[in-house]
Amino acid sequence: RVPHVVSCLLSLQECILSGIMSVNGKKVLHMDRNSYYGGESASITPLEDLYKRFNLPGTPPESMGRGRDWNVDLIPKFLMANGQLVKMLLYTEVTRYLDFKVIEGSFVYKGGKIYKVPSTEAEALASSLMGLFEKRRFRKFLVYVANFDENDPKTFEGVDPKKTTMRDVYKKFDLGQDVIDFTGHALALYRTDDYLDQPCQETINRIKLYSESLARYGKSPYLYPLYGLGELPQGFARLSAIYGGTYMLNKPIEEIVIENGKVVGVKSEGEVARCKQLICDPSYVSDRVTKVGQVIRVICILSHPIKNTNDANSCQIIIPQNQVNRKSDIYVCMISSAHNVAAQGKYIAIASTTVETADPEKEIKPALDLLEPIEQKFVSISDLFAPTDLGTESQIFISRTYDATTHFETTCDDIKDIYKRMMGSEFDFEEMKRKKNDIYGEEEQQ
Repeated sequence: RVPHVVSCLLSLQECILSGIMSVNGKKVLHMDRNSYYGGESASITPLEDLYKRFNLPGTPPESMGRGRDWNVDLIPKFLMANGQLVKMLLYTEVTRYLDFKVIEGSFVYKGGKIYKVPSTEAEALASSLMGLFEKRRFRKFLVYVANFDENDPKTFEGVDPKKTTMRDVYKKFDLGQDVIDFTGHALALYRTDDYLDQPCQETINRIKLYSESLARYGKSPYLYPLYGLGELPQGFARLSAIYGGTYMLNKPIEEIVIENGKVVGVKSEGEVARCKQLICDPSYVSDRVTKVGQVIRVICILSHPIKNTNDANSCQIIIPQNQVNRKSDIYVCMISSAHNVAAQGKYIAIASTTVETADPEKEIKPALDLLEPIEQKFVSISDLFAPTDLGTESQIFISRTYDATTHFETTCDDIKDIYKRMMGSEFDFEEMKRKKNDIYGEEEQQ
């Protein structure tokens, strides 16, 4: 048996890392106890399986169409058009296995209603979210952010990106609380208000990422793959296979074999697959992770687009925590038959938030109120885990559980963090491209 450098027990982070490791010339073995790729990030099809998974009695009504027309994500997320995951897809060329559609709009909740998020000057001037003078100030702020370049102090206008807090930057432009809410939560995509008292550089870069992503396609900065997110882990799995990775689905994991405090293999069905490093999700190593919170997600099947979204067939809605007296935001993302994930004329809206009380269903109610009438609900509450073992000694690298956000940026931060712990160096796209050329030569790139 050839020892494998890396064994992966799969969720999306593991699939992406194994693809990247394979491209970088490492020998990868994938094992998964499920019969499908991607663990928690899978898409469930047919619809009957979703009913079973949530222990709902009976079968879906005929009005829901054919079961096999459905691909329902358990954990819905959109991709930022200019974000890290799209860069990973382009770098690894996984894009050749996937087709994406742009999400039609991004909305924000204010005083019980939803409004389109203004992110260009023209939209800011037309938006009913703000009064006239507020619009001018917000427009000046957007122009400032667009021109801001962390390498050119001439663009700072008296702001020190590493010292000035974001709260002070908002003050400088005299922006009111509602504008601060949607800028921080719907543009910079923070989940809480902790960022206000941190240096502003990160926030300005996040708003720039949003605007640049938006500029690519115009309707919103988000993309979503046809046939659901389950396509992503499959794409990376195909990539790894091209570069010689080995796959084993339906493999129960009996034991992670440790010698002298270090991982040496994974035992399945009596046999040990040897490895030098192991990447896995928290469900495989309960003794090396700690619970850091909970997320509630409600999958809703609708027969209508969401009200006040111009009948969009896909959208994201962010409910900033201040608007509903909470500490964390509530997210809604909606997709439909236009993405080959639902039967004709049907919509899937998924609401999620970080649990803060003993009554999570009440916490998510503001989101569900926006979706009425709801044909069928599937409610799940999941524990969030983070690794207590960083893998330096054990060489076991554990991913974090998916959070409540509806985009992949936090997941990509986790991937880069694991990469750094495994390889001892930063995750650098340019450096990787050079390495890939060294290993496989230019010809294979074409």
